[in-house]
Amino acid sequence: MLDRMKILVTGGAGFIGSHLCERLLRERHEVTVVDDLNELYSPAAKQANLEAVRRSGRFEFHRADISDEARVMEVFRQSRPEAVVHLAARAGVRPSLEQPILYARVNVLGTTILLEACRRFGVRKFVFASSSSIYGNCNRLPFREDDSLNLPLSPYAATKIAGEKIAYA
Repeated sequence: MLDRMKILVTGGAGFIGSHLCERLLRERHEVTVVDDLNELYSPAAKQANLEAVRRSGRFEFHRADISDEARVMEVFRQSRPEAVVHLAARAGVRPSLEQPILYARVNVLGTTILLEACRRFGVRKFVFASSSSIYGNCNRLPFREDDSLNLPLSPYAATKIAGEKIAYA
């Protein structure tokens, strides 16, 4: 087990995020969850996920949009995380075709705001969840991390590529 850490998980009410939070709590880490409980996936299911997390231990929950800079900075001020696991995103290829500005705001601006909060608050550990969608029009399977990322097929994929590049920079 790692030393006990204060870990902020964005998207912690989702399927993957909630299971990660359960594990972190069982390992005795201090967990803060940030999730906007948006309507793309059932908010009731997300609430049920949070209830399952609560059965694993106490955690802080902040209903917040990661593209709201003031709110994100306040959450960081309150929770003082030592690490961030960034799972939050507007997901889905089809909806991104209908709402590309929303996807850019949440997935690109939101990721940038989180990285800036990490810089301001001295958080040196940042895990970013990307997507297989970034490989776009790729002719070989399985994908490889060194495959070209020049042909995304949706705004969603493009925003996830942008998030990777911003985190790298």
